Amino acid sequence: MKAVHASGKRKRAVARATITPGKGIVRINSLSLEHYQPELTRIKIQEPLILANDLAKKININIAVRGGGSQAQAEASRLAIARGLVEYSKSKELKQTFLDYDRNLLVADTRNKEACKPNDSKARAKRQKSYR
Repeated sequence: MKAVHASGKRKRAVARATITPGKGIVRINSLSLEHYQPELTRIKIQEPLILANDLAKKININIAVRGGGSQAQAEASRLAIARGLVEYSKSKELKQTFLDYDRNLLVADTRNKEACKPNDSKARAKRQKSYR
């Protein structure tokens, strides 16, 4: 029984995936993937599982994801799943399949929210001048 741990980040969201041999059950924060909402994020999370084909039916995946919005959490989970599948299978073909499909399945998107500047309300907004 080997277990593989992988993590993924996107903006403020951090996902930690644990992959163990099993029957193909995927749980995100103790919630089954079939019941995960919204549907768009569920489809995004399923992408690495669909590309992995029969390997995904032989393993169980538990994901703990915190922080960020729903879309960032979905992308962090997707990254953690893909990294975990590559590490679990040790397959160069699977890694190449993920890279050909979408590089962000294995390589984190490091962009982040721009910090607010001093004396301004937003990152790029400037104070208005009124010469009256």
